[in-house]
Amino acid sequence: MFEVLQTPGEIDSLRTQRLLLRPLTLDDAPAYWPLVSDADILRHVGEPVRTSLDEVRALLRDKPLADYCRHGHGRLGVIERDSGRLVGWCGLKVVPDLGGEIDIGYRFLPDCWGRGYATEAGHAVIGHGFAHLRLTRIVGMVVPANLGSARVLSKLGLVFERQVVMPGHAEPVLLYAIQHAAA
Repeated sequence: MFEVLQTPGEIDSLRTQRLLLRPLTLDDAPAYWPLVSDADILRHVGEPVRTSLDEVRALLRDKPLADYCRHGHGRLGVIERDSGRLVGWCGLKVVPDLGGEIDIGYRFLPDCWGRGYATEAGHAVIGHGFAHLRLTRIVGMVVPANLGSARVLSKLGLVFERQVVMPGHAEPVLLYAIQHAAA
């Protein structure tokens, strides 16, 4: 279960039992840095390691912040409600290389792996995407070696459809999808 926290004219924030999902800002760069500089976190995602705060700020500006302006949604920072700590991100983005499909993605700090945060945040994001953004379909992509992420997609109700070739990946990635029940 999740609750939508709305501020007129702004990107929605979502609240779950343990998490707050809110729009990222440039001020998040120091807390966001470990998510884009740890080779262990990045080993399955086809992204380069970011080595400076300036690179992290540029990434935030050019990716999630730009997506908020272009599409009205994007990757959201995930905050532990008990600690107030930014522990990851989860959200939707448009994937031009897939004909504009809407992809759910998530990334968390290693000390949060196995705690159910990706599933909890993902349920809120998918529910919001269908109920409030009026999406009819959401996809998720995972490299075959990332078994944990594939399990999360399955728990979220996404079903394997096919393999796709994506820029930045040496091998095809697995595409999962979920249709809105009313679609």
